[in-house]
Amino acid sequence: MSSAYTPNASLFQWHITERCNLRCSHCYQDNYAKNELSFEQLLGILEQYKTLLATFEQRVGYPIKGHITVTGGEPFVRQDFLQLLEVFADHADLFSFAILTNGSFIDKAMAKRLSTLKPRFVQVSVEGTQKTHDHIRGKNHFEHVVSALKYLRQAKLHTLISFTAHRKNYQQFPAVAKLAKQLKVNRVWADRLIPWGSGINEYMLTPEETQDFFQLMQQTQRKIYPTWFSRTEVAMHRALQFLVADTMPYHCTAGDTLLTVQPNGDLYPCRRMPIRVGNLLETDLLELYDHSKLLKKLRDYNQPIENCESCVHKSTCRGGLKCLSYAVTGSPFNADPGCWLKSSN
Repeated sequence: MSSAYTPNASLFQWHITERCNLRCSHCYQDNYAKNELSFEQLLGILEQYKTLLATFEQRVGYPIKGHITVTGGEPFVRQDFLQLLEVFADHADLFSFAILTNGSFIDKAMAKRLSTLKPRFVQVSVEGTQKTHDHIRGKNHFEHVVSALKYLRQAKLHTLISFTAHRKNYQQFPAVAKLAKQLKVNRVWADRLIPWGSGINEYMLTPEETQDFFQLMQQTQRKIYPTWFSRTEVAMHRALQFLVADTMPYHCTAGDTLLTVQPNGDLYPCRRMPIRVGNLLETDLLELYDHSKLLKKLRDYNQPIENCESCVHKSTCRGGLKCLSYAVTGSPFNADPGCWLKSSN
């Protein structure tokens, strides 16, 4: 067995296009050009991912099933998107796949088509009440999202709602969870705004607001806890949420079990941590994973995190939301700017 580091899981987030039909006010993306790879190049990257999984299996002596989360931009704007999903479906023994979409292109026929491909889940975003959501994502888009979720559930697809929390909307999370329950969505979860691209710095939650938001999530979770008549889960397994929820400590997996590839083939640890590791048209994925100094440092459990030195959670939390630390301080190895404990360390 090789001494090279091998994770116990593999998540590959794949942005196949920068193009999008929306212009969301807090989007991490500022460029919407057609700067994307050909279908053949996508298949080449898929082969690199399959090699990565096979190598991991050889190293540990047992299968490590991968997972691909495919998104954009808006992935449905690519005419070959469904063709790519068909390829993914043909490799169900090696990896599962899921779709992150804004929901604009999902009607009854599309939901039925997706159900034949058996994605692990389809995720859309809801940003708050109808007024707030439409302010962020565009007029009447809330109606498109609700319709998309209804069609997906009718097609018996596993559905998720994601919520990006910032100062202007975080108190509306209960309304989003209520909607999820009404639509019988399987899971609703939330993460915090990262001030990249169109993300506005003054919208970023303060430590006090972060704590308040997580407590609000916990209260909401208790109110709609899954029962025999309601299967909607309010998930609280993101950075720092364990401090208020009865969940296991969470740590960022960017560069470890998570890798992200951009529409031009650039490899990032995470989309929200836009540090270019290399390009998969120039350097093989396995080589980058094994030899990138940044990726090695990100997955080093002994890597010190500034301002976390005396925290009792430092070995499990490992600094909280590294992409937020990077966006605010320029380093992913500083304490989460939203942590309300760090000032007392």
